[in-house]
Amino acid sequence: MTRKSFLTFASLVALSIGAIAMFLPSTLIIDMKDAAPSGTTIVMARTVGVLLISFGVLNFLVRSEPSSPTLKHILLANALLQLLILPIDPLAYAYGVYGSLMSFVPNTILHIALFCGFVFFWLRIEKSRPPVSQ
Repeated sequence: MTRKSFLTFASLVALSIGAIAMFLPSTLIIDMKDAAPSGTTIVMARTVGVLLISFGVLNFLVRSEPSSPTLKHILLANALLQLLILPIDPLAYAYGVYGSLMSFVPNTILHIALFCGFVFFWLRIEKSRPPVSQ
């Protein structure tokens, strides 16, 4: 898979889940997470939706960019997002917030795959070297 294909895939995932969280938060909470909705969970789902949509747009916009220090930082930020979000759903299940394994296992697998992809492409961008003065 090319970096452009990977970033396109990652952006479509973020945009799709972000749109569900933003515009159909009860669907996300009840049907996808098997959790009890409340005013607070709906507001938080929408907040996460906005953040995911923003990351999705960013990844879509940079998908064709050439290797650069800036793109390397964007890939690192994405990897960090995946790493930090990884334990949240399994812990929610462990504490009884989510009602079934299917409320987090598919997402956990996706977060691991996305983390690996972002790290892979991050490592492939070489550190920029200062220009040689003549």
